[in-house]
Amino acid sequence: MKMFLFACGLGLLVGIGTACNKKPTTEESAPVSSNTVPATTVATNINEVAVIKTSAGEMVIEFWPDVAPKTVDNFKKLARKGFYDGTAFHRIFKGFMIQGGDPLTKDPAAEDQYGTGGPGYTIDAEFNKRPHVRGVISMARSSDPNSAGSQFFICLADAKFLDNSYTAFGRLIKGDDVLGKIGETPTTINPMNRDEVTKPTTRVGVESIKIVPASSVN
Repeated sequence: MKMFLFACGLGLLVGIGTACNKKPTTEESAPVSSNTVPATTVATNINEVAVIKTSAGEMVIEFWPDVAPKTVDNFKKLARKGFYDGTAFHRIFKGFMIQGGDPLTKDPAAEDQYGTGGPGYTIDAEFNKRPHVRGVISMARSSDPNSAGSQFFICLADAKFLDNSYTAFGRLIKGDDVLGKIGETPTTINPMNRDEVTKPTTRVGVESIKIVPASSVN
């Protein structure tokens, strides 16, 4: 199942749409499993951050477990398992967002399927009032609100039309220059959606995502 984002008149990101009467959505991949993450696993440690090491440099994300506890818990769980290590930002929508988290991006031979991978389960949406502005990290999904799994996007600019429709669960606290650099990566037509020029012409790799104490990050 493909995870997209829709923006009126733009035919956007994580699962893109082009009609103004459609709500924005974020892409993940083809049919997702109906299995969901157990409701008992909820993130409680707010003193942890994610260090995203990319081929363009490092970014640090703080989490918002107060508004999206299950989403934060899921992201941390996947990161600790090394799920994201070796993936790539497969979709770069200039002036809007960068999208990653698809395990299929570990395999260059699977490029025609990028945007359709996930962890094998879905999690329920935790829509909240935190605005989608530059640096906010949110979950990509399909048209089904409860279809997010592992794919996420980081906003390059204000995208408040996504508010209350996508699960924002944290924000960038370090590495805005890296986010900007990734956002300026040259792109070409996306074979998954030929209305988009969002496929990076050079690989933007995610070497690792580590969950560490906030106190360990300067």
